Amino acid sequence: MFDGNRAFGSFAVPDTDTAREFYGGTLGLTVRPVEGMEEEGLIRIHLGGERAVLVYPKPDHVPATYTVLNLVVDDIVAAVDGLARRGVRTLRYEGFDQDERGIAHGRPSVAWFTDPAGNVCSVIQEA
Repeated sequence: MFDGNRAFGSFAVPDTDTAREFYGGTLGLTVRPVEGMEEEGLIRIHLGGERAVLVYPKPDHVPATYTVLNLVVDDIVAAVDGLARRGVRTLRYEGFDQDERGIAHGRPSVAWFTDPAGNVCSVIQEA
């Protein structure tokens, strides 16, 4: 019934130009406009291979209160330190034992942060 090979996730932001700068410039991910939809402001964050996330503009955007994007890393301490150097601060959540960097160590280890629109993202070290 569904083609899982062509499925994709998406989330909204109020301004895709700001999102493009954050996800592309700050995080270093590949971000491209959706071909044929440039005027509408749709962009894709490419995550490797055929995987990508659609980001679309929504003027009355309300930030997601849950994690919209999980980025897997090999070294979470290095990733969080790199984010901090780029001005990205980790979030603190009650009920999680987080270290001074904001990392909740465990299986997996995770640290959360927000994009400029207030959507929650994370870096995760699985092993």
